[in-house]
Amino acid sequence: MKRTMIKNLPEKKGEEVMIKGWADTVRFQGKMAFFDFRDVSGKVQGVVFGKPEVLEEAKKISAEDVVEVRGIVNERNDRGAKEAMEKEKESGVKDFFIKEVEIEITAIKILAEAEIPFALDEEVNLDIYLNNLPYTLRNPKTAAIFKVQAKIVQKFREYLNNKGFTEFMSPKIVGDDAEGGAGVYEVEYFGNKAGLATSPQLYKQIMVGALERVFTVGTAFRAEKHSTSRHLNEYTSLDWEMGFIDSYKDVMRMHNGLLKFIIDEIQEEMKTELAEFGVENILAPEEFPVMSLPEAQELLEKEFEGVKAVGEPDLEPEHERLLCQYAREKLNSDFIFITHYPVSKRPFYTYKSEDMEGMTDSFDLLFKGVEITSGGQRIHDYEELKKSMEAKGLDPEKFEFYLQAFKTGMPPHGGIGMGLERLTQKILGLDNVKKATLFPREINRIDTLLNK
Repeated sequence: MKRTMIKNLPEKKGEEVMIKGWADTVRFQGKMAFFDFRDVSGKVQGVVFGKPEVLEEAKKISAEDVVEVRGIVNERNDRGAKEAMEKEKESGVKDFFIKEVEIEITAIKILAEAEIPFALDEEVNLDIYLNNLPYTLRNPKTAAIFKVQAKIVQKFREYLNNKGFTEFMSPKIVGDDAEGGAGVYEVEYFGNKAGLATSPQLYKQIMVGALERVFTVGTAFRAEKHSTSRHLNEYTSLDWEMGFIDSYKDVMRMHNGLLKFIIDEIQEEMKTELAEFGVENILAPEEFPVMSLPEAQELLEKEFEGVKAVGEPDLEPEHERLLCQYAREKLNSDFIFITHYPVSKRPFYTYKSEDMEGMTDSFDLLFKGVEITSGGQRIHDYEELKKSMEAKGLDPEKFEFYLQAFKTGMPPHGGIGMGLERLTQKILGLDNVKKATLFPREINRIDTLLNK
């Protein structure tokens, strides 16, 4: 008999089926046994009654055992299930638990026994949760995080493909660093020194000279000694770059459209997953609000008592949180662009503003309290780019491969880099970016805690 996925059981009423999955919960009541079975598609109740030989087999099963179950699909008529289905109908949010039917079990077999460290729905601290990821990832609520994350990547690709972008794969071993060498993991490379890529930036720009509009999804590494709820040492970077722009505003418009598309599609297609985290309405207007850094700093001091921001070269985390609070309450947006950061705070390839002395035509996009994107216009003139490198203390000879793209002619261009895990975290309202990371790497952890 062919396996039936749990989500498809309502289509099989009155039929005999075979499902495979996990025994999510196990309950015995006299001569009856009740189970909740789970697979990747959903959860359903199974019942054993009137079959002593099946009940004896059922008594061998414990929570999280991997099982094969055969039985008849029957309609559920209990009051609780009917009320829950009515609520689902009213809200339009389909629960992971399939309530329309149950399985009258005729045969059950253990495929693998489980020895579990704690119940999947038990609240545990973050270290215990991460140390047991091969197990805790089975929780449907945890799994929902990564279903949403997969959808983000899918929609990122879909939007950019439809806008004429070409995906490429960026190398992860580099000879020098796009950010000027800070936070690089050094690796021995056949007797030479290399590093793990902190960004695909240089390769994105090279590819603009070949394909004009490009994007990449890949791993980036930062050897920074952070131990916070918002930093990782290995993360997934969503990057795109486009040529023949008129200004950094073209980049912002493209990114605005991309993020609005992603948010709208997730809110339409992932209602069940968003409901798991109480996410009801993410505000993504047609045009995100925009402020220059000086304007944002003046607003902070005007709107929030005791805040000091004017004249600082960058925003503090608390400033980002307050600006997002202001944007949601006063501007009806969970997103806000902050533009024109100082030359001293931006990488060498950033285009210098012609309107604001000492500033760059760059931006950060803030979302629900944190920066999720950095972007802007890039320097496309070969000689100017070399001078900018030297001003940052970099040796152009070490970037000869990169500079070749500019020496042979590069159009005006710009783009963005965005962290997938941080975006996922903020969409779902998670309190730590590590919860939005499948296997987080940070200063105290590879797979489990270091130096235990």
